[in-house]
Amino acid sequence: MQMQTFNYDNRIVKYFLYATIFWAIMAFTFGFLVATLKFFPELPDYIFGSDDPRIGGSIDGLAATNGMAGFGRLRMIHTTFAVFAFVGNGFFAGAYYSMQRLLKARMGSDIMSWTHFWSWQLFIVLSLVTFLLGFNTSKEYAEHEWPLDILIALSWVIFGVNMLKTIYKRRVRHLYVAIWFYLGTWVAVAMLHIFNNLEIPISWSLTAPKSYSLYAGVQDALVQWWYGHNAVAFVLTTPILGLMYYFVPKAANRPVFSYKLSIVHFWSLIFIYIWAGPHHLLYTSLPAWVQAVGTGFSIMLIAPSWGGMLNGLLTLRGAWDKVREEPVLKFFVVAITCYGMATFEGPLLATKTLNKIGHFTDWVPAHVHVGTLGWNGFILFGMIYWLIPRMFNTKLASNKMANAHFWIGTMGILFWVIPMYVAGWTQGLMWQQFNEDGTLKYGNFLQTVTILKDWLYPLRAFGGLLYLIGGLMMVVNVWKTVKTGKYVPNEAAEAPALAKISSARKKGEGAHTWLERMPTLMTVLSFVAVAIGGAVEIIPTIVVKSNVPTIASVTPYTALELEGRDLYIREGCNACHTQMIRPFRDEVKRYGEYSKPGEYVYHHPFLWGSQRSGPDLHRQGGKNPDAWHYKHMWDPRDTSPGSIMPRYPWLIANKLDRSNTVAKMETMVKLGVPYEEEDFDSITTSMDKQAIAIETSIFDADVKLKERYDREAKEKGEDFVPLRDREITALIAYLQRLGTDISTEQTETTSIIGSGAK
Repeated sequence: MQMQTFNYDNRIVKYFLYATIFWAIMAFTFGFLVATLKFFPELPDYIFGSDDPRIGGSIDGLAATNGMAGFGRLRMIHTTFAVFAFVGNGFFAGAYYSMQRLLKARMGSDIMSWTHFWSWQLFIVLSLVTFLLGFNTSKEYAEHEWPLDILIALSWVIFGVNMLKTIYKRRVRHLYVAIWFYLGTWVAVAMLHIFNNLEIPISWSLTAPKSYSLYAGVQDALVQWWYGHNAVAFVLTTPILGLMYYFVPKAANRPVFSYKLSIVHFWSLIFIYIWAGPHHLLYTSLPAWVQAVGTGFSIMLIAPSWGGMLNGLLTLRGAWDKVREEPVLKFFVVAITCYGMATFEGPLLATKTLNKIGHFTDWVPAHVHVGTLGWNGFILFGMIYWLIPRMFNTKLASNKMANAHFWIGTMGILFWVIPMYVAGWTQGLMWQQFNEDGTLKYGNFLQTVTILKDWLYPLRAFGGLLYLIGGLMMVVNVWKTVKTGKYVPNEAAEAPALAKISSARKKGEGAHTWLERMPTLMTVLSFVAVAIGGAVEIIPTIVVKSNVPTIASVTPYTALELEGRDLYIREGCNACHTQMIRPFRDEVKRYGEYSKPGEYVYHHPFLWGSQRSGPDLHRQGGKNPDAWHYKHMWDPRDTSPGSIMPRYPWLIANKLDRSNTVAKMETMVKLGVPYEEEDFDSITTSMDKQAIAIETSIFDADVKLKERYDREAKEKGEDFVPLRDREITALIAYLQRLGTDISTEQTETTSIIGSGAK
């Protein structure tokens, strides 16, 4: 048989590896920063200045940041860096290396490889810039505005086409299991990204992008968590499983434990995973049947997930003695173990019994970080330590340093997740406690916050710091290894040409064995497997009107309230506040009438949130006077001692930009929001009238504040911006509107275990 010579492209692998390492440090640094802000919210004051004499400087410095150092924006940056920059680049590095060797072929197109690399890095850099400037859609893991959504899609398509081109020119008949997971990942992420990010821009401006989700309220929540849960599934799980199936056998020098188990693992996992998204919305306004389906499939996920975990661990049979010495195998063992822990805990949290306690608490971030720090991080660390010496034809500079990284990283994970488990249980149980007279035992939300921020949140930040230190040790180790090695950008290889045979199934050939040499069919079947669940859950929820009963008293936001809502989105307030009151006795007692599906029909996008670092805001309207909100945004600790909310002086200093108000309302009309012609004719008048009423209310409550504005008006003259025209007024208008559309006189609730509810 004729042998063919060719070259592996190591250069693209090297660049993705370097990008992985760089963005890892960035992700860990921003993670440590946002963790610190959770117990030290005054940190920006110390950096930029404050009106607090104990801190010094001038509050003008903090106001001049325009929110760039705000928790909500920094959290978006951290998650994008962790998910798409660190894990994303790590997956691409491993995929480009393993695909070429598994298929015995150079990548289909060098041009496409490099276009993919630079477009992906451009997307990450632009994410940093746009989030700092406040351009985001609010959707968790999908906060990027429409130009970046297009860039992500194009980059992803380029990667997939290049992968398929490589597969079609392969010199190996059958596709190895890692390739199955790469293909499944590609089709699933493409589907999820496109459908979740369907939106209408208010304009085609690339410098100030703004759009509204095509979906509203309940439907938007379902589509988002169909995406959000499966971003974890198909960005943080299936591609990393593909890497596991390649690099664990390579590092252990052992074949995969079970080929048949690999088949069951792959197909059952990609089919079941896609159905599980609704478990993020239990006890919400989502239709009950969708919640039940999500819970059922979430519990089923234990089987394929643990099948994959066992397949990974049992691959090490006969090689456990190497684990004592080899840091690469140490990382892999703990990574696979963390995968098993996270995929067992996830289905448990999807049960209604535990979801009552865990949802909206720090239990959920603890669960997520077992996966991201343990599973994703450690698999990628092990892969880097295995790949770099081979890429540079040398030995790892220091096994001792790699082992130290392993132990420090492991301690970092423990210090991160254990305090957050305790924090989550503390929150979930304290919120539900009642006194004998039927009053809430911990009626002030801050009673839980103060407990967490004194001990548990600092411990979490310490864990993040340890993880970062481990990452920096890896940087030093990699640098020393690269320095002593000799890099070969085009590695010579040879393999026999692949003879052409009939695509028909041969006699005695197994069905899956035949499928493994039919890449187009396998890709199509993978798409069918991942598309069924979403279609069954989402289409009826959108099409069948009875799934979201309308409420006659619910009306669209006024122009000023709509602007205030966009400010709420800009600052990432939904990262800490929910707008979803579940039908529990304690939540209704604490916040007010539980939330109804029909209340959200004009909400593009939905803002239910996923964590309560602060109280729920769905019934916030009218609870506090306008002056309270003004003072709260100026300094939350003035109105709420012990609060961990950051300050927002720029909202009080900045003039509200009304230039896009008409375009925003016109876009809402396209989405079905019933603004009338008179609403457009009276925009300026209605906005001024509502703003003046808020300004008057604030000044009536605080005469000294009015005197300060009067002095400022005299000093600045024509440059003075009245309070009525500032951003804070629009935000207050929005907050005072929340939850006021319906009557809240009668309430039926679901009792909570241990609450004393009858």
